[in-house]
Amino acid sequence: MTEMQAALEKIERALRAYLEIPAEGQEAVLEAMRYSVQNGGKRVRPVLTLAFCRAAGGQEEAAVPFACAVEMIHTYSLIHDDLPCMDNDDWRRGKPSCHKRFGEDTALLAGDGLLTLAFRTLTDAPIAPEEICRAVALLSDCAGVRGMIGGQVLDLASESGVPDRALLEKIDRLKTGALIEAACVLGCIAAGVRDAAVLEAARSYAHSVGLAFQIVDDILDVTSTREELGKPVGSDDKNEKITFVRLLGLDGCKTLVLDLTERAQAALSAFPGDTSFLRDFAAELAARRK
Repeated sequence: MTEMQAALEKIERALRAYLEIPAEGQEAVLEAMRYSVQNGGKRVRPVLTLAFCRAAGGQEEAAVPFACAVEMIHTYSLIHDDLPCMDNDDWRRGKPSCHKRFGEDTALLAGDGLLTLAFRTLTDAPIAPEEICRAVALLSDCAGVRGMIGGQVLDLASESGVPDRALLEKIDRLKTGALIEAACVLGCIAAGVRDAAVLEAARSYAHSVGLAFQIVDDILDVTSTREELGKPVGSDDKNEKITFVRLLGLDGCKTLVLDLTERAQAALSAFPGDTSFLRDFAAELAARRK
């Protein structure tokens, strides 16, 4: 079994366990939560959490609750993104969006349920309470108005605007990159890292990978098909969003993705453990087709 397969199996088992919540009368919202979490995601963020814990010299098991919490936050954001009041997408990963399958009211609550469950899940990490407090503060910042939600606000406000690279990088750093930053740094926290240089290296990797990930998304939105991606394509043009493709063109985007991947890989020199998996992971994300 490869390192990636082992990490994915560990994450899937843990997510299923966390979502086995006994609740009488709330079955519909729990089914919607499970449907969305188990809907075939790439698990980029939780895989990064486990990998950074290993690279920092920690025990992977300590990072599993943190990895699951990040994936819950990510899934809740996708449920809400797909709602008619946001991006109004009917498909996610080749299946009906949560609101199309369960209705808007249940989908909204399923997202809320995953958001709150994420912070409960953080407290299960078998590490010192002060380290869990660090994790709660980090994930709150990265998922909130100073992170992912703040990026979503800027993204909505920028629709129909003139492409501006500084604004676009800020949106992507917050909307996509902040949660990837949380994933990477949470892995370091699970390993007990306090060294500011190592934590900054994790953030540097996350920022580069996160921006590259979003640019690849922009590329695929104009070059791929719904069958390949499992979700609608062309939605950026439909919603008149500013994107790197509009700003730099396809060739410029591809060059920038390669540069960001090299920057991410260079940041890994600060880590004491084996970082070959993280180097390869950055390259694979840059080359992905879905």
